[in-house]
Amino acid sequence: MTTDVVGIACHGAGDETLSGEVVRWAHRLLGVLRGQEALADPPTELSIVLCDDAFIRPLNRDWRGRDAATDVLSFPLDEPGNLGDVVLSVETASRRCEPGQWALDDELLFLLIHGLLHLLGHDHEEPDERAVMEAAEQALWTALGRIGTLRGS
Repeated sequence: MTTDVVGIACHGAGDETLSGEVVRWAHRLLGVLRGQEALADPPTELSIVLCDDAFIRPLNRDWRGRDAATDVLSFPLDEPGNLGDVVLSVETASRRCEPGQWALDDELLFLLIHGLLHLLGHDHEEPDERAVMEAAEQALWTALGRIGTLRGS
């Protein structure tokens, strides 16, 4: 059995309960990806940062040239077995939640899926890339037992 390593850090956002849930999701996602043969059998290492907008904004500015907070950033590593880092702004995610429709854990799981797919080489700049990435997001969402569609038709 493959034992993946998922590290998590909190900078200005998140707590032990939330970070524990995100780590459990990450392990499940890596297992699903391995089952889909998107990951090799050796253990995979993934780092996740739960942060606030003050933490993610300078990263977005310095790496993407956009001086604003964002929801998720992915930093792939070119090392065997190490996928890279996914940085999630809990603050931005919280603003996107609509009471009774979309909870914070839904948004964070979606962002984790999105960020992880970026680490695996997916992109959404071009319409054909976007379609492939959105299908992969939906497949992972469903594989985790979540109900409903992520994107409107």
